[in-house]
Amino acid sequence: MITELRIADLGVINDATITLHPGLTVVTGETGAGKTMIVSGLGLLRGGRADPRSVRRGSERARVEGRFKIDNHELVQRVREAGGQLDEDELIVARHLTSAGRSRAYLGGAQVPANVCAELTARLVTIHGQAEQERLTEADRQRQLLDRFAGPPALAPLARYSVLWAEDRATRTELDQLRAQAQSRAREIDLLKFGLEEIERIAPVPGEDVALAAEALRLQSADDLRDSAQSAVHALAGPEDEAGGALALLYAARKTFESAASRDPAASQLGVRLAESSFQLSDLTADLARYLDSLEIQPGRLEQIAERRAQLSTLTRKYGTTCDEVLQWAAESAVRLSQLELSDDRIATLEERVEELKTELVSLATEIGAARREAAARFTELVIGELADLAMPHARLRFEVTSAELGPSGADRVDLMFAANPGSEVRSLGRVASGGELSRVRLALEVVLAADHEAVTLVFDEVDAGVGGKVAVEVGRRLARLSQHTQVIVVTHLAQVAAFADRHYVVVKADDGQVTTSGVVQVADEDRAVELARMMAGLDTTESALAHAGELVELAAASRAPSN
Repeated sequence: MITELRIADLGVINDATITLHPGLTVVTGETGAGKTMIVSGLGLLRGGRADPRSVRRGSERARVEGRFKIDNHELVQRVREAGGQLDEDELIVARHLTSAGRSRAYLGGAQVPANVCAELTARLVTIHGQAEQERLTEADRQRQLLDRFAGPPALAPLARYSVLWAEDRATRTELDQLRAQAQSRAREIDLLKFGLEEIERIAPVPGEDVALAAEALRLQSADDLRDSAQSAVHALAGPEDEAGGALALLYAARKTFESAASRDPAASQLGVRLAESSFQLSDLTADLARYLDSLEIQPGRLEQIAERRAQLSTLTRKYGTTCDEVLQWAAESAVRLSQLELSDDRIATLEERVEELKTELVSLATEIGAARREAAARFTELVIGELADLAMPHARLRFEVTSAELGPSGADRVDLMFAANPGSEVRSLGRVASGGELSRVRLALEVVLAADHEAVTLVFDEVDAGVGGKVAVEVGRRLARLSQHTQVIVVTHLAQVAAFADRHYVVVKADDGQVTTSGVVQVADEDRAVELARMMAGLDTTESALAHAGELVELAAASRAPSN
């Protein structure tokens, strides 16, 4: 239940606060005073589109704030999950929008996305405007109303059905894609197998191409390398069978310096260094000799390398620029091949699941359809009774449930059939009902639904469209009856409806010649009679209008007495 609504700088409303209570609250006012801003404000709290043109002229931002009393543990938990907090048992919901087009939503003090705010407030407030009346002519909306009346017998299997329906759509989509890709998948499998077999046959190893290139270069330069190594060995050790070279000279220098080293401590360190240089040069000479030996000609090795490099080049032309890249391609392709080869198994699994889902969906659809047909008869009887009280004693109405193909909501088509007068053909509601008849059918449906289902705040705008006189009195009476089960807020231009209110607010317009400003005031007793008189006759204080207004109030009070 909403306990307070504050609107600032929205439309022509400067700053208005409405304190709301259980029962029936009506909002009235002259044309253009801004009555619809009440509905617009509540619509913003429900996540409605933020139109910057609705910001009051001369203001930078509009603000709407609502206080809701809630005792639903699930809703409280959702608020806390969104980061909001309750003030005792009240939730404050706010919406701000700027003239530049920016919008912000607040839930329990926390800024949240507008859709999060809408998801929660939709559980608290339902708005019935002209759009809802038009939706009443749609088959989907009629089905939703029937399911709502049927309750758990239809809604529980329908919830399960919706989950399975979504899975069925996803499964069929994947299956169609796999089937459509069968040829391209087969081609890809063949290409991957060919490549992997070719790589396996040649069997490259990591870095092999680099190593072979280095070895080939070495073999091709073998003569030059041998000449260089031989010259270095000769320079160090001297020609074969001859003494000399750097080693011999260093040995002579070492021997010559030994006498000096034995007589002078300073020279001994130099002698040590000469000895070390001799050992190092001897080791270097041996290493050069071994390197020279390794350069012996290996007949046929260069041809073997060329042949192997040619094999590897067939791979590096197709699968990578190096052996390492070829091997990487092979590893990735093996995984991809495994996935592709599993697709046939996946197709079989999906085909089996589609059949399972079809069986489950048909079973649930049958259960849902049975619940709808059972509920349709009861719902029809109750709504016809309400229509009789709304001055439509001869109206005929029924929910026609016929079989259809499986769809998102089962295997039924629901059509609300209607005829207002005796002798008229019963046809689809949207084809035969006038605006006033639609208003009364909609109200009758809501009265029946509110009696047995979770109460929310119901907001009616234009519920009295196309009606007047005695019918308007019956509309007011039905709204009063509806308010016994849930909080009802009605924006109306009919005194016959307003007379049944528990609380009556008037949107008052002021005009300074440049800017129109509206505020909201509560009226009671004499002030209320004056407002009802204005609504009936457009006059404020004529005796006849006031008397008629008093009669309406007495009629409304009498009709709401316990004996009635």
